Amino acid sequence: MYTGASLGTDPRFARAAHDFAGELARRGVGIVYGGGHVGLMGVVADAALAAGGEVIGVMPRSLVDDETAHTGLTELRVVSGMHERKAQMAELADGFVALPGGLGTLEEIFEAWTWIQVGVHAKPVGFLDVAGYWRPLLDAVASMSEAGLVRPQYRDAAVVAEDAGELLARFAAWQPPRRRWDPAGQRA
Repeated sequence: MYTGASLGTDPRFARAAHDFAGELARRGVGIVYGGGHVGLMGVVADAALAAGGEVIGVMPRSLVDDETAHTGLTELRVVSGMHERKAQMAELADGFVALPGGLGTLEEIFEAWTWIQVGVHAKPVGFLDVAGYWRPLLDAVASMSEAGLVRPQYRDAAVVAEDAGELLARFAAWQPPRRRWDPAGQRA
């Protein structure tokens, strides 16, 4: 799960983060996230833990040293840097969800989304679109697709939902798109 180290200005962000994390815990779905105790990341961790869920944080040593690490997690993995963090999170995760967040959230979810296209993984990627937060970004991706720079199957590979139940149902039914290049080297 990717989300902000700040709470943002809309209280619906924190409510959605809390409710989504609690729903995951009730369903027995563990959370892998950036390991912070601050902002929406902290809300996610606290809500999942309070509901009896498993929460694994992956955080670079420099951020642990800055005292932003959540100390009550099921497990906190301390890594050397951001690249190792993202690799471990991707390895541990069965899917990727972006809640409202900033540049780091954006960078991480786009990397996971791109990895579907290039065949690094075949795991669902989704956006919990709280209060239309992701709509301008998703409209930009649609425009990129209309311009012929993002293939429709990769644009449509991302799951977008406004509530946790819908997102999780769509994740359960998700099928990966055909890879851009098939094993014989042909364009898809």
